Amino acid sequence: MALSVRDTMMLDFERSWWKFAGAKDEEIVKRFTMTSTRYYQALNALIDRPEAMEHDAMLVRRLQRLRDQRRSNRGARSVAR
Repeated sequence: MALSVRDTMMLDFERSWWKFAGAKDEEIVKRFTMTSTRYYQALNALIDRPEAMEHDAMLVRRLQRLRDQRRSNRGARSVAR
C-alpha cells in the first residue's frame, strides 16, 4: 500500500519542521487540521509502515529511536514512583 499525500506531508514536515517560525504544535494544527495528540498518534502508526521506511529510512529510524527512548523514560519514571 502506497503512502497517502498526508503521510508524505507528515514525513516531510518531520524532516524539516525546525525551519518554520513558531511552535511545532501550532504548525501541526495549521498544516494538518488536527490536534498535536492526533498527529503524533498518526505519526507513530506511520513510522511502523514499510512504505515510510522506503520513503525516508534515515528519518523513520530516527523517529522510531526517539519514540523508543520516550517510552523507556516513561517506564523508568513509573518504576521509580
